[in-house]
Amino acid sequence: MQPAAHTAGSVGAGVDPDHRARKATVPIRPLNFRELLDAPFALLQADIRSTAGFAGLLVTAGEAVVAALIGLVSHLTGGSEEGTALAALCAALAIAWIIQVTLRGVTVNTGLARAAGMPVTSREALRRTRDQLVPLLLTQLSFTAIGIAVLAPSILLFPLGFVAGLAWFLITYPFCLFGLAWLRARHLVAAPVVFAERTTARTALARSGLLTGSLRMQRTGVVICQRLVLALLTAPLLGLALFVEDISGTHRWPFLILITTTGLVLVVFAEIVESSARVVGYLDLRCRREGMDIRFHPRHGGGR
Repeated sequence: MQPAAHTAGSVGAGVDPDHRARKATVPIRPLNFRELLDAPFALLQADIRSTAGFAGLLVTAGEAVVAALIGLVSHLTGGSEEGTALAALCAALAIAWIIQVTLRGVTVNTGLARAAGMPVTSREALRRTRDQLVPLLLTQLSFTAIGIAVLAPSILLFPLGFVAGLAWFLITYPFCLFGLAWLRARHLVAAPVVFAERTTARTALARSGLLTGSLRMQRTGVVICQRLVLALLTAPLLGLALFVEDISGTHRWPFLILITTTGLVLVVFAEIVESSARVVGYLDLRCRREGMDIRFHPRHGGGR
């Protein structure tokens, strides 16, 4: 039996007994809390060009569809500001969900292939996503349903008054964030299971829960920390959108295009990081629960 790769220093350092590619690979061994936060960024670095290029195409195509839908609704409602704003919100949410699902499949497949030392292109990752599209969609619908169930009580207060709804949302957001992270932590690695083990959505969700087991609280903490890090990283982009709002005014076309594009870019960035974290979490749980980091090599010569 030969031990797993020693990974002192940066992720991917050391000598791998299976001679995997060294470039930004994930250490195949149980990871500590800090490594669970750091390793996703190291994993996505190896394929950042292809992933970013594919994400850019998705954002461009998605924003074109959003702009077309906004223009259509604006024309049908006679340029109503309320109708245009509602169209922008609904169109952006729908396109963001589609982009999120597509990018999750591509990023998870790319990350799994990179971790295995057999990197693939975005086109090949997209093909693998298409082959397992139905299980991926079902697991994504499960995550979306949980999010709606947790956030719905706060969202429903907005029709009573924007200020009151926003105040209530900000007060309850920390509790919603914890509840959402707790509920989703059990099925956090369902997408990697779908592609790595080529199974159905129901089996993937059950398998994810089995792998997570008693580590659910730790995974909840990882999710919350990732959300906080992403909030810090995306704050400048939101600041730029607010600055343009002061110049162009609300509900005007330049602002609508900018704010919807900003939203799609934020979704893309968050999804790439989260999907990479799912891959890292899946490999970590496999090592913890099933000893995936242990390699057996038969002795030569028949000796003991």
